[in-house]
Parts: sequence; structure tokens; C-alpha cells
Amino acid sequence: MSAPSSSPPRLVPGHGPAGVEQAVNAFGLLRDYFEGAIIVDARSRITWIDQRYRELLKLAPDLDPVGLPVEAIIPHSLMRRVVETGKPTLLDIMRFDDRQFVVCRIPLKDEAGTVEGAIGFVFYDTVDYLEPILEKFETLHRQLTRAQAALTRERQAKYSLSSFVGASDAVKELKAQVRRYALREGTVLILGETGTGKELLAHAIHQQSDRADGPFVAINVAAVPEQLLEAEFFGVAPGAYTGADRKPRPGKFELAHGGTLFLDEIGDMPPAIQAKFLRVLQEGEVEALGSNRVRKVDVRIIAATAQRLEAKVAERSFRADLYYRIAVLTVLIPPLRQRRDDIAILCETLLEQVMRPPGQRGWMLLPEAIRLLECHDWPGNVRELRNVLERAAALAPSEVLDAAAIRRAMPQSAPPPAPPPAAAGTGDLATRLAAAEREAILAALAASAGEKLAAARRLGVSRSQFYEKLRRHNIVS
Repeated sequence: MSAPSSSPPRLVPGHGPAGVEQAVNAFGLLRDYFEGAIIVDARSRITWIDQRYRELLKLAPDLDPVGLPVEAIIPHSLMRRVVETGKPTLLDIMRFDDRQFVVCRIPLKDEAGTVEGAIGFVFYDTVDYLEPILEKFETLHRQLTRAQAALTRERQAKYSLSSFVGASDAVKELKAQVRRYALREGTVLILGETGTGKELLAHAIHQQSDRADGPFVAINVAAVPEQLLEAEFFGVAPGAYTGADRKPRPGKFELAHGGTLFLDEIGDMPPAIQAKFLRVLQEGEVEALGSNRVRKVDVRIIAATAQRLEAKVAERSFRADLYYRIAVLTVLIPPLRQRRDDIAILCETLLEQVMRPPGQRGWMLLPEAIRLLECHDWPGNVRELRNVLERAAALAPSEVLDAAAIRRAMPQSAPPPAPPPAAAGTGDLATRLAAAEREAILAALAASAGEKLAAARRLGVSRSQFYEKLRRHNIVS
């Protein structure tokens, strides 16, 4: 039997060794480029092997391998896999004793497409010829390994509970609550003003939970455009829309499988996404954008927000059923103004992270500077405190930070308050402005019959700013 040189030879039953020899001769153009050849039948038994391959395998002259299973002569051969699958192995490295062969395996099929055997070639009896390719492969493999390791580190918790600095009773109680919640599987809702450390506590809860070995995936809901949120959460199927990748792109739920998904600023989640998000929480299933396939996910949700979700539920901008689903275990972080005793230890920790000039041993914060910091209201909480310390360090002529250095670094729009007034009716500008603001808020509420949103419009401030002012002035309405 013979076949055109442009197509693989076909093994015809009954032709015997002569037909097999003709099949090999069909590859005459390749004979100068391979070191040996072998053919097996549909049961992976050897039907022919050329003399060069016999010499490579160091077979005894009186040994006739025809009819033997191919593994009896070549223990690590994968010819049987090629016969069973019908798929070729165009390039592979096969070990034989202490040597390595560069081989190729091709299935042999009849006119109907039925696999009736396979033919294998040894291109090189050493891998030296492939050294440039192997070196490039090893380089790419090392780069991929480093990238995967870096990605794994990024998807792990970066902070522990000890990273939340404080020794006040409020912090001790908060940490005890976090430890209890970390051992449970319920959804956690972390509430707190901006800069209080909500993400830090989310990392700490994950780090102390049974999911600590799993991934920690974080997403800021407010930072992702509404049009992209569904794809970010649930993933995208190949060709879901024009320009989509041909490979599936997993969403944050799939990336967090077996671990924790942290949703920062969940109060800004658009209503259109809330319904689908609620279904994932209830059913534990996600369906990628443009796909009909449903996948199970095992994810613990930790959400955080600086907004009052109860008010958003009342305004119907946040689903009530979703709120009750995520507010299973609630953590309320006290603002810095309610734990002023922690400011000194916070300053010590934060100053350790501030860059020092060459030769400087460390920053020294004088007691008078600490007292000045303790008098400030800190609307930006720990984040604002860090900024003030970094600014003071940049402006200070030496490593000593005194009250003057801190005063220069304080926000100009919110100067630190002076000591309390000695008599009624007197006080500094900040105190009088605060009193005037409180009166204006009360008047707006009275004029709006207690409607907070209408009062906020009267004052020309946003809803979130208005609620912040209510908390600051301890106004209950």
C-alpha cells in the first residue's frame, strides 16, 4: 500500500510487513530527518520497526518484537494513547533508560476515519537540539510561576487583628467581637466612617476564619462603573458581546471560591445588580454574562459601608431583603473622636511607617503635640491622622515633632479647637460655628417635618453629608 506524501500513510489489514514498509516509504522525504520509526496496530502491538530504531533501543539481533505490546519494548511509549484517542502527539520528549528521545506520534486511519494503528518517529536521540526551545520554555515557566505566586499573595489577607491599633475599651470590645464573628460562617457587615479601618478588619476576619487558606478577593463597588459591575461579579462567557475575549473570564465570585469576597462601599451597589447579587447569596450559584451555565460557588461575604443602609432601605434605593441578608453579623467601628485615648499609640505606629531622612533614628512626638492632636475632631479618622503626621514630618526641620509642627500640618479648613470656654456664651470660632450648624440642622428638620432628605436639600448638602452631621452633633430624629 502507498499513500501520497502529503497525507499520513494508511495501515491496511492483511498487507503484512511489505505493506507496512510501503507506508514508511511514503515518508521518504522525512527519512533524512528522523532517527527511527515504529508502527503499531489497533491493539497497540508492534507490526514493524526499522533497523535504526532497533539500534537506538539496543535490541538483541535475534529478538523479533513484531506482535508484542509496544510497552514491552518501549516502557514509556504513549503510542497506545494515540491509538485510543485518535489524536497525534506532534512533539514530545520520551525517556528510555538513561536517555531522552524527541519523538512524534501520528494515528493511522482508514478511509472511513477508523483508527487502525499509529506510527511513531524519533527525530533526535538527544534533547540537545531542542535546548534553545527548552530554555525559552523554562524561562516562561519561571515567569508564570512568579506571576501566579504574586497573584496568590495578592489574594491573601494582608492584615491581622493586631494591625488594628488601639488599647481603649472600645477597641478591646471590637476585637473580641471580631474574633467571635471570624469563627462563624455568616455574612458580615462592617459599618464605620471613612478612614476607620473597615478593610483592615475584613482582612482580619478572613485571616482568623477557617477560610484563611482560601483567597481573599476585594472589590470597591463604588469604583467600578455600573455597566461593568455584572461582568466583574459574575464573569463573562466567550463572545458574550462584541470585543469580548474568546476565553472565559471568571468573575470575583469564582475567584473567591473557597475563601472570602470583600465588598467595600456596598451602599453604592446599583439596584439592577442587587437582585442578581441577592440570588447568588441565596442559591450559591453564579451565571456568567452571556452564558447559560450555572456554577456553584462557596464564598463568604464581608461587606462594608460608611453609609446608613437603613436610610437607603427607607428611601428604596437599597433592597430590604438584601440588607437583611448581609446584615447577619454587624460590626460597628467607633470613630477616632470616640477613642481619643488611642491617638498616642496610633501616632507611634503611624510614624514608624513615615520615611526618615538618612541618619535619623526615628521621629519624636512631644507630649504637647499629642495633646493638640487629641483635641481635633478627626472627621477623616485614622486616614486623616496619618496624613497630618506625614505632612508634619515633611515640614519639620528635625526629627522632633512639637506642637508648632503639628499645628502647621493640621487642615486649614478645620483648625484644631482651643480648650473649652471658661464661661457660657464665649468660645472660639470653631465652637460657635458648630453651634450655628447644629441650630441650622434643627431648623431645617423642623421646616421639613422631620424628613431628612428634604432637610438636606434645604441645607444644600448631600444625603451622606447630612447623616454625618447628624451623627457629629448627636441629633436624633
